[in-house]
Amino acid sequence: MKLLIYLLSSVALFAQSRDDAAVRQLVQKYMDARDQNDARAIAAIFTADADQLVSSGEWRKGRDALVKGTMASSQSSGGKRTITVTSVRFLAPTVAIADGHYDLTGLAGGATRNMWTSIVCTRTTDGWRIAAIRNMLPAAPAPAK
Repeated sequence: MKLLIYLLSSVALFAQSRDDAAVRQLVQKYMDARDQNDARAIAAIFTADADQLVSSGEWRKGRDALVKGTMASSQSSGGKRTITVTSVRFLAPTVAIADGHYDLTGLAGGATRNMWTSIVCTRTTDGWRIAAIRNMLPAAPAPAK
């Protein structure tokens, strides 16, 4: 019985490790598609009902609005975007949250923006897809009481 429990645990850990890598690769595919200004590749990464809340407060709802806003944002601000995933947490076998640092460098005047992002991913019949993105600008700590 102990051997069976061990084997089942090992299989579950292997599957989660494989899914962790797939979620991280999905985030990288998103960044690559943005770098290449490839609207079709961006669309393929998202679920049909995906949404994105960006740091300016704009809320893009639905894949079409998300792709349109993403393309416009990339073209208007320029610069290089990178997301460094710091953690992937599985809420269920088919739902994960990838958190990471989101940095924009090489903006007008040499400006840099350092943000945080949370990306909700879901495993579909076509593989992992992004269902939601929340980009946040760090705020100053609240004053001590």
